[in-house]
Amino acid sequence: MPAAKATPELLQDAVEALGGAVLVLDKALRVVAATPLAERLLGVTVKPGILAPKLLCGQAQERPVAEALEAGRPVVAAVPWPGTGGRMRMLAVRATPMEAAGELRGWLLLLRQEAGEETDSHGPLLFQGLWTQDVGMKRLFRVLQKAAASSANVLVRGETGSGKELVARAVHALSPRRSGPFRALNCAALPATLLESELFGHERGSFTGAVRDYPGHFRLAAGGTLFLDEVAELPLELQAKLLRVVETRSVIPVGGRDPIEVDVRLVAATHRSLRQAVEAGRFRADLMYRLRVVPLFLPPLRDRPGDALLLAEKMIDTLNRMGGRQVERLGPSVIRAFERYSWPGNVRELRNVLEYAFVVGEGPVLVDADLPPELLDPEEREDHPPAVNRPPVLGSDGEPEAELAAIRRALERTKGNRDRAARLLGMSRSTLWRRIKALGLDT
Repeated sequence: MPAAKATPELLQDAVEALGGAVLVLDKALRVVAATPLAERLLGVTVKPGILAPKLLCGQAQERPVAEALEAGRPVVAAVPWPGTGGRMRMLAVRATPMEAAGELRGWLLLLRQEAGEETDSHGPLLFQGLWTQDVGMKRLFRVLQKAAASSANVLVRGETGSGKELVARAVHALSPRRSGPFRALNCAALPATLLESELFGHERGSFTGAVRDYPGHFRLAAGGTLFLDEVAELPLELQAKLLRVVETRSVIPVGGRDPIEVDVRLVAATHRSLRQAVEAGRFRADLMYRLRVVPLFLPPLRDRPGDALLLAEKMIDTLNRMGGRQVERLGPSVIRAFERYSWPGNVRELRNVLEYAFVVGEGPVLVDADLPPELLDPEEREDHPPAVNRPPVLGSDGEPEAELAAIRRALERTKGNRDRAARLLGMSRSTLWRRIKALGLDT
């Protein structure tokens, strides 16, 4: 009796029964098969042979799935996808490589209806340029999706460097206004006289230097989104004018008389509490209520366990692609330093630390000597910076000669204080004592 053979239809039914909405790719990233549920979820007929990066990411600016697949990396990402009524919905895409005998044969892509289904799961998630594995951040993404689908004004609260503008851009990208412009203005970066002109525009001759008409950010953002960063720093007189614009949906340029209608969605951001600013008399309560329709609270990096190392890995991938030094991994003591540091500058500080490390360090392993001193010793300050060409602090990552030089340098910098030297080297005082004896430094 001849052996039974599985038909393509039977195999497809089996894949759907096990995985639901699934795309099967070959190693060239072409779609080999798509389950009927995947086609219903995507709302299109998936033709065999189409490239998965083109199908899922198209020409979008953010291409998380495409970049991961092209680099041969598994990934979990949230991809915006057109829904009913012109609104955007999110598809959670989990890409898993299929390997045999250590060779990549293809990919399985599991699709889910919304990123919200992934928000309570473990593991990293990429959402509109924001990487996280923190449950609180994933819940923020779910609220952000709902806020984006509405026309309500959004207020993003978060510490400096935590990624407030990325959140604002995500609100815009997932909103019905995504085809319109996105304009950003830092309210703390300009004096009040210039800020009024930047916001509302001016007419030629309205002040010295106004040699031509200027529309202002509100009119330049027409049909799209205007992001007002550090809105709490607005002077009170400008707050009154901004309130009138929000209420009347019209602006009067500096030097003008007639109001001009504007159609703009506002996303504001601040690193401080607007309610406290209202109580202190620095911010208008009526404007706060107009801007704070949907508040989004962005947690600082120190409250997102594991995210510092996750983001460091992604940033290192980006810096490696820029050429120059190629870092393959973080040394054990660097991992410990990243985990215990409080990151007062948040994600921006993490990026600066890695750029610094790429400049001053060498070799495929990022070690202690590559880091700014404040990461290794909280008592270090910028007014006592170390020499850029200091010997490598390799500790357990390096050779005895390098370790000997590192310990000598640490003792010099701390004037012989072994407690501080141990913290600087990322080891306990007893470990430092043993290494000093073993290396003959105690003599």
